[in-house]
Amino acid sequence: MAVTKRRSPIESPDGTKKFLTATSVIPGFGLSTGVTLTMLSLVVLIPLASILWSSSELTVADFFATIARRRVLMSFWVSIETALIASLINMVMGLIMAWVLVRYEFPGKRLLDGMIELPFALPTVVAGMALTSLTANTGLIGGALEAVGIGAPAYTRAGIVIAMIFVGIPFVARSIQPVLEKLDRRAEEAAFILGASPWQIFRRVIFPEIRPAMLVGFGLAFARSLGEYGSVVFIAGNKPFQTEIAPLLIMSELQEYDYASATAIALVMLILAFLILFAMNLIQSQAAKRVGER
Repeated sequence: MAVTKRRSPIESPDGTKKFLTATSVIPGFGLSTGVTLTMLSLVVLIPLASILWSSSELTVADFFATIARRRVLMSFWVSIETALIASLINMVMGLIMAWVLVRYEFPGKRLLDGMIELPFALPTVVAGMALTSLTANTGLIGGALEAVGIGAPAYTRAGIVIAMIFVGIPFVARSIQPVLEKLDRRAEEAAFILGASPWQIFRRVIFPEIRPAMLVGFGLAFARSLGEYGSVVFIAGNKPFQTEIAPLLIMSELQEYDYASATAIALVMLILAFLILFAMNLIQSQAAKRVGER
């Protein structure tokens, strides 16, 4: 297999030019590729292959009979519906957060920038317990909503959406933020001089540049929310046909030692996650291609 080596000229102290190949920093293409494939196999491929291997014990009829049960279909619907709503909210709010962090200077900016990644570090079970205590009818937010007749969001689909927003917001903000930082401000200034309004500048100059990043962030948040368990297990209420999401149903099947049903449901979730990641990679490749054509 041919390896393309990009050569970058470097001027030495004596004035001569030397060339450094892009592949020479980490020595050995074969060795580094082998380490990469080994780690990828141990961490990702082999565990996922075990799901496929376990599902092969089911016949096609048994597989479709399992995933076609009303309770299973409703769990898929609840998962997709709540993840979609949460990801759409995150796409808007993540854009606003990234915009504020890139375009404005204010006291505590670094602290706020670091807090965006808190859902990455915080155990999801702890987040679920905290959100449940806040949004239950005895909590600070839930109690206030109960007082005005809206109803506490805990143990409803609204509570699931809140938990998914919490775990998904960093993906969108971190996807958009570096694109905004690298955006050429001269195009905005030129549009402003030509008489464009702020909304026109955003819609015609800024939005086309950040749209791929927004879609990638949306996909990452959607995939993360779709498979979320820890932060949802407390706030959902786990009511079949109402607030039971697919990961919770998988755990229920495992607790009942119904490994075949759990494997079938997990395989569907794996396929959904793969399709989402494939779509994100397609968006990124198309965006990179457009950048290269400019």
